[in-house]
Amino acid sequence: VQLQASGGGLVQAGGSLRLSCAASGRTFSSYSMGWFRQAPGKEREFVAAISRSVGNTYYADSVKGRFTISRDNAKNTVYLQMNSLKPEDTAVYYCAAAPVNYRLEYKRSYDYWGQGTQVTVSS
Repeated sequence: VQLQASGGGLVQAGGSLRLSCAASGRTFSSYSMGWFRQAPGKEREFVAAISRSVGNTYYADSVKGRFTISRDNAKNTVYLQMNSLKPEDTAVYYCAAAPVNYRLEYKRSYDYWGQGTQVTVSS
């Protein structure tokens, strides 16, 4: 599975962005998908995930109520709608694919990673 993230950019605090992650291959629906982010000098951290098949969603506490993850299996794409953005949301955002339905908040659950897209939120 190859993943291509897009949609990052510069936005003012309070604004919105929608990230997309397009996957190659015909097995997209068999993978749970996640978004992680990494700010300069910090560890890569979990943001959100959506399970395969049922489509259960999971969020980090820091983004709950502001971000929404969704997937379109017909388009082999996962999205991250980000609203009410804050300067602390500034990071490189990565999408990833996991062959499991559990422990999706852990990086080690994921087998494939995209290249990342920069999100910068100005105050």
